[in-house]
Amino acid sequence: MKIIILGAGQVGRTAAQHLSREEANDVTVVDHNEEILRDLQDRLDIRTVNGNGSSPRILEAAGIATTDILVALTNSDEVNMLACHIAWTLYRTPKKIARVRSADYTERDRLFGENGVAVDVWISPEQLVTEYVARLIRYPGALQVLDFADGRVRLVGIRALQGGPLVGQTLSTFPRPTRELPPSIGRVRASSPRARR
Repeated sequence: MKIIILGAGQVGRTAAQHLSREEANDVTVVDHNEEILRDLQDRLDIRTVNGNGSSPRILEAAGIATTDILVALTNSDEVNMLACHIAWTLYRTPKKIARVRSADYTERDRLFGENGVAVDVWISPEQLVTEYVARLIRYPGALQVLDFADGRVRLVGIRALQGGPLVGQTLSTFPRPTRELPPSIGRVRASSPRARR
């Protein structure tokens, strides 16, 4: 799979590391910092292109015409959105992912709608962290809180201490939910690592 990553900051470098590990991936990183690009190319099996990721000429040099996925992770929301839009308008790039941090953009659903900016998926690391922390605050003592089924089901991970009231219990001993579970949820499966002392 041909993947172009725009931006060699912390998020872009991490994405390049993970994606380049897969033998089937052909990864190109675009950034304006030659020193960082040289370092990445020395450590990873990737191509690099020096320049502005929203420039059609730079995108062409990176191979946008045959790219399967564009991942725009620069520090500029505007560069990320424009690069995705250019990739779609000029080259019909199938999948476009953009890092968009400003709520001024992310709160406007129509902006990324059918006739809007050509971004298939926008990610906001800051918003994800904020939402995750809010869920942890809502469930004090939780190690992890995960949502499933569009938020209708929530899994809360907690630590069960040896000798505590949860250790050695089966799910059938706990009270049933007060409302009916969606029919698409067939079974509940619990796993229990060795209790901590």
